[in-house]
Amino acid sequence: MRLVSEQRISDPLSGCEPTGPRILQLRPDRRLGHEWDDWDGQPLPNDGVYHEPPGLFLALIGAWFGAVALGLAAALWLVAPRLASLWEPLPSVLWAGWGIALGALGLWMGAVAIAVRTSRNFLPRSLAEGGMVAWLLPLAERAGRWFGISRDRAGNAGVRVYNRLAAARARPGIKPERLLILLPRCLDKDSMQRAMALSARYGVPLFVASRGRYAREMIERTRPEAVVAVACERDLVSGIHDVAPRLPVLGTTLSLPEGPCKNTGVAIDALEAQIRNFLGLTADQASPAAAETTVRHASQ
Repeated sequence: MRLVSEQRISDPLSGCEPTGPRILQLRPDRRLGHEWDDWDGQPLPNDGVYHEPPGLFLALIGAWFGAVALGLAAALWLVAPRLASLWEPLPSVLWAGWGIALGALGLWMGAVAIAVRTSRNFLPRSLAEGGMVAWLLPLAERAGRWFGISRDRAGNAGVRVYNRLAAARARPGIKPERLLILLPRCLDKDSMQRAMALSARYGVPLFVASRGRYAREMIERTRPEAVVAVACERDLVSGIHDVAPRLPVLGTTLSLPEGPCKNTGVAIDALEAQIRNFLGLTADQASPAAAETTVRHASQ
């Protein structure tokens, strides 16, 4: 007894060690990605299906650049007298640069609008889907908050602009084994089976990613020539922003009837159209796997 008492005195916390972490979740029926940390648990409008016009993305980007331009103009107006004391023509030079930059931005936005409308991407890749547009997608989401536009609506409009530019430039005739299909783990059973059937039909490798970083790791490991990604607007914006500068990507959005990250759906016809776009197949051409099967049966 004396030994036990001395042990308790020397270590008063003995026996109070935690057995393990207690992880609390607001929604234990799903594993939310970090892009949905702000979700309040309420159903999404229209089951999370959005059909925003591409013009919304251009309007939000215009608003963002407009705010930046006004801020720069105000700052230049305030410091102009001091700049003139250093070198008298300096304010005029800076005002001219400000005007030229604003005009160039207007021309770029007009060129993007024409390319989207005509489905003819004549812009350099760095000024379109492989550079500027991919970089501006998250900024459009932020600008949308100023006007009460959700990330999902802004992201949907941005992804539509990106997809049209990327599809117009897509190099047809990519070999099936050099294309990669990325699916989220949250697809419902029917959508998952149909997507896997597409993979088998066209002979295109498919990877089901439980996290965005796993999808990026698979891209680094397999080094495909192009990617067809299925995800919600938020994950697509993040993924396109990271991957599009390196290789062509086309994104297919999800429906979210039970909210994010659980039993989501995908328009299989839209997914198939993007696969065929990269493979260079027209409407009357069969998939490579189907053609091979036909030849095999004919030879028998």
